[in-house]
Amino acid sequence: MATTMIKSPTTIQQSLQVVHPLDDIAEEKRSPEGLGQMHMSPSVKLSLYALRGYLVLIGLMVAYRVLTLAGIFSHHLH
Repeated sequence: MATTMIKSPTTIQQSLQVVHPLDDIAEEKRSPEGLGQMHMSPSVKLSLYALRGYLVLIGLMVAYRVLTLAGIFSHHLH
């Protein structure tokens, strides 16, 4: 059994316009006022404190390495 496709002469063509976000109308932003604090479970709080501690530790290690390379902490092991 064969199927045939018939193209109708009254086909409606759509035209789509692309608008760059900088040229588009600005949308209304949501306001965070009145939302309050976000509820976090104890495991989420612990994870965030661990992440904060890790970032502080890495920052201190980078600062120490930079100061060592600058010669401020000169080690007499050479």
